[in-house]
Amino acid sequence: MTTVKAFGATSATDPLTPLSITRRAVGPRDVNIAIRYAGICHSDIHTLREEWGPLTFPQVVGHEIVGEVVEVGPEVTRHAVGDRVGVGCMVNSCRECEQCQAGNEHYCLNGNTQTYGSVDRDGSITQGGYSTHVVVDEDFVLTVPEALPYESAAPLLCAGITTYSPLRRWQAGPGTKVAVVGLGGLGHMAVKIAVAMGAEVTTISRTASKQEDALAFGATRHVATGEDGALESLRGSFDLIINTVSAPLDMDAYLAALAPEGSLINVGAPPQPLPVSVFSLIIGGRTFAGSNIGSIAETQEMLDFCAEHDISPETELISAEQINEAYERVLSSDVRYRFVIDTATL
Repeated sequence: MTTVKAFGATSATDPLTPLSITRRAVGPRDVNIAIRYAGICHSDIHTLREEWGPLTFPQVVGHEIVGEVVEVGPEVTRHAVGDRVGVGCMVNSCRECEQCQAGNEHYCLNGNTQTYGSVDRDGSITQGGYSTHVVVDEDFVLTVPEALPYESAAPLLCAGITTYSPLRRWQAGPGTKVAVVGLGGLGHMAVKIAVAMGAEVTTISRTASKQEDALAFGATRHVATGEDGALESLRGSFDLIINTVSAPLDMDAYLAALAPEGSLINVGAPPQPLPVSVFSLIIGGRTFAGSNIGSIAETQEMLDFCAEHDISPETELISAEQINEAYERVLSSDVRYRFVIDTATL
């Protein structure tokens, strides 16, 4: 085992602080990655504050990771020392259930091993990317194309795949009208990807403050819900709505904005239930669904798609000592649009 520098939490209420954590020795199929950049996801905050359930502390979070391979096990064939690679939200799965066998590791029936906060194969609790190194099974390591800017690529490993997957599954493309609710870390990626797929995109947010950004990302229209009658004016408008907001919304009002047989997909994850009237679904044959990241193969497809279409997140590079401040800024929506930690500062 190896001791490495990290930045994590010792309780759900205390600030994050510098820590030392251990990484397992490199096994036959393992890849040791020197982490260069790690994105901050709202999920990190939910997790550390135990809003999604109890947690074992100390805990290091971070599931948007890019870095370079510095060591490989003797049986590794997919990656070599010096490769630019990434790690997303999961680092293992059972490999045996029906979903794993079908290439859907993210839907592992026995529960995949999350990049942080999960019980790893050796019984330890996984620790995430706010650290200098991580050891991961080669099957869960992604190749980061050279065309992607290194310092801003990390958020693609969560925000990118979380929005790419439902857009692809629900066939966003030419002739489709897509709405993106919330223009934050997830939302701005949803806009860029949907536009690249050929869809006509509308952004929906509380205010008009991000309208200029939305149009620059390729949206054709921005709607501010704080204006009287804004949602009512959208009734029956969209084939697909991607809701990226991790807070309660009037879901019936958003479902009404769907065209007949349209779909509203939730990728935001508020800790409280979202009430929905069944009549909002029955009338118009609408669908209300959720989507959870994507498989390893689909994540690689997303990275290649973003490289091909020159898509990268809008990021603000910070040092480790700014992480606690960054958390507060995420909660107050004061980031455009994803914080990325320079792990050289750990």
